[in-house]
Amino acid sequence: MIALIQRVTEARVRVEGETVGAIGPGLLALVAVEPDDDEARIARMAERLLGYRVFADAAGKMNRSLADTGGSLLLVSQFTLAADTSSGMRPSFTSAAPPEAGRAGFDRLVALCRQRHGRVETGRFGAHMVVSLVNDGPVTFRLQS
Repeated sequence: MIALIQRVTEARVRVEGETVGAIGPGLLALVAVEPDDDEARIARMAERLLGYRVFADAAGKMNRSLADTGGSLLLVSQFTLAADTSSGMRPSFTSAAPPEAGRAGFDRLVALCRQRHGRVETGRFGAHMVVSLVNDGPVTFRLQS
């Protein structure tokens, strides 16, 4: 499982002009499910999303996590993160999970995050989404489990 996380002051996802998920301060996570993602990998990603220390403490150091700050999490499925771009001029998506497995893995990640952290919004799996965000920092990290 791959997640591209961005610390944001706000973020939203729209589908066909309708806002389907929106947050204030917190993390936007673009998430790709890979074929070998099992329960352990999904649980590890949930743990990292909620516990990764990217928010400043009183001294200005990145020592606080989403769980520490009480910020929100916006999860957006994005299979293109799993693309193989190592050759040619067109990405290959063979390293991404097939749609049904991708949906199941993404839904499981959402459920685990919601169990542990109440403030979780999502995009709409498989839909054409328009994602807007204000990156705070900018702070962006790629996580893999």
